[in-house]
Amino acid sequence: MPQFVELKNLEGERSEFRRRTAIAAIFVLVLFGLLLARFVFLQVMKHEYYYTQAEANRISLVPIVPNRGLILDRHGTVLAHNFTAYTLEINPTVVRDLDATIESLSQLIEIAPKDRRRFKRLLDESRKLGAIPIRTRLSEAEIARFAANRYRFPGVEINARLFRRYPNGTLASHVVGYIGRINQKDMETLEADGRLSNYRGSEHIGKTGLEQMYERELHGTTGMEQVEVDSGGRAVRTLSRTPPVSGNNLQLHLDLRLQEAAEAAFGSRRGALVAIDPSTGGVLAFVSRPGFDPNLFIDGIDPTTWHELNTHPDRPMVNRALSGQYPPGSTYKPFMALAALELGRRTPQYAINDPGFFTLPGNSHQYRDWKPGGHGSVNLHQSIVISCDTYYYQLAFDLGIDTISNFMRQFGFGARTGVDLEGEAIGINPSQEWKQRRFRQKWYVGDTISIGIGQGYNVMTLLQMANATAIIANKGTVWRPHLVNLVQDATSRAQRAVLAQPLRRLDFKPDSWAVVQAAMIGVTTPGGTGHRAFADAKYIVGGKTGTSQVVAIKQGQKYDASRLDERHRDHALFIAYAPADNPTIALAVLVENAGGGGANAAPLARTVIDFFLFGKPVTPIDAPAIPGAAANGAASNGGAGAERN
Repeated sequence: MPQFVELKNLEGERSEFRRRTAIAAIFVLVLFGLLLARFVFLQVMKHEYYYTQAEANRISLVPIVPNRGLILDRHGTVLAHNFTAYTLEINPTVVRDLDATIESLSQLIEIAPKDRRRFKRLLDESRKLGAIPIRTRLSEAEIARFAANRYRFPGVEINARLFRRYPNGTLASHVVGYIGRINQKDMETLEADGRLSNYRGSEHIGKTGLEQMYERELHGTTGMEQVEVDSGGRAVRTLSRTPPVSGNNLQLHLDLRLQEAAEAAFGSRRGALVAIDPSTGGVLAFVSRPGFDPNLFIDGIDPTTWHELNTHPDRPMVNRALSGQYPPGSTYKPFMALAALELGRRTPQYAINDPGFFTLPGNSHQYRDWKPGGHGSVNLHQSIVISCDTYYYQLAFDLGIDTISNFMRQFGFGARTGVDLEGEAIGINPSQEWKQRRFRQKWYVGDTISIGIGQGYNVMTLLQMANATAIIANKGTVWRPHLVNLVQDATSRAQRAVLAQPLRRLDFKPDSWAVVQAAMIGVTTPGGTGHRAFADAKYIVGGKTGTSQVVAIKQGQKYDASRLDERHRDHALFIAYAPADNPTIALAVLVENAGGGGANAAPLARTVIDFFLFGKPVTPIDAPAIPGAAANGAASNGGAGAERN
């Protein structure tokens, strides 16, 4: 019987096979376990996270910039509105070689040197922001050329943007202000105020004037569009849309036609004018000459133009009506007269004998009147009508500086009026405490004398002067001057009135108001310092001339405008209200370095009042060849402030 020979260890091989199979199975199971664990981790535990990521890749949120609100004058004439234009924009974070890219772009689209300068300035200001425009308002041909070459310019786009336009150019530019591109500082302010999210997609923000003051009303609420995009980032379809809410419109008290008439009356001269409705405090005209074109700032002003504006000797960027501070000159005298009557320091009948100068007891220094030889016997009425300096030197000495300062504070001198514009200056209503705080010096009696005629340390803004004149016109009601009358909802057209509220009431004696008002009417009638300007007027007007010194003239020296630098000559001033029996307008006007107020500021006021009351056409009033030569008198100066009216 054959015997089986065992050639190999089959049992051992089978055992080894089973062992290896088991190991492989365990390995596979472990792998599947890991896969399952990973699957659970990704699909269950991290589901929300990766779902959001996927949606974010698929869906893009696109902000929709709201239409900025309009600014309208009291008759509905547009002062600021919007338009859409295509802009060529470069994203500096994407473009590696900006200079080369701009050079290549200039072969397709005209890019002027000023566009390059503006781009570099915006780049410096907005380094951390997104795309920056280098050309705006592209033509159809330019858009087509770029579209055909777009593949060559990664990081360069053409976008439709909303732009602001100021159709009246320089007219009322200091009131309306302008918008400018949002810079890093604006971003920080918006973030601090919790408004940054509402500015997603917005490029501009109000920088000055009403554009700045009413930014919250004008901007509106940014909308949002949820867009599905493909792998290339191109929009496929809109999933949802939250429409933007347009900014509210502003309707002003300001009358653009009156504003235009007032600015035209200035001609080429520098100065300011503020006209107020004395029954509400609404600002009817707000002039600062020269002005500037706010349209220059819409796309970002180029450095050369900006430098020219800021170094121009006429300082067009300074809002003279709001922040310019000037000695009021003799326009201060009606307020001094009210102080004298209310405080019982003068009666209407009390008269002085004016020899042409005033001296302090025990002192030979002469404070000269504008009229050499003096006016003779002068009572309170005449002191305003003929603008007698000597009368007010004596009155200031009798009242004392602190009494004057406390009384004048009631008219708002030395304090902001609270008008709805940023940047208002305070002026100076001097007192002993003010001088000690400001100069760490004691007050001298001689300081008080010049205050009586609106000189010395006494300075005001044109807005303060106009507001104080309105208080005289309405006999004691102090309004907060304001430009905006209505805020209009851009969608519903519902209107919200900006209610005028009187700040306080000056309860002076009726006779005090009557005496001063009668004297101011006397100023514009024969014998008054402003009568020439208002000869043959069809209405009665109360006014007061003023001439304020720019540089002091030494004792005994005669004022000679022709020997002074033009910018060292006197300022011409005039305050007025009309019609005197039922005032509808009160104003203050200043013409810089023009000379006498009666000859150079009163005619301008007459022009504005004529236009306001009767729509009479305006002809610019040229300054005399030698400013001041047409003043009522040329006076030698008694030191810190004699007056030429």
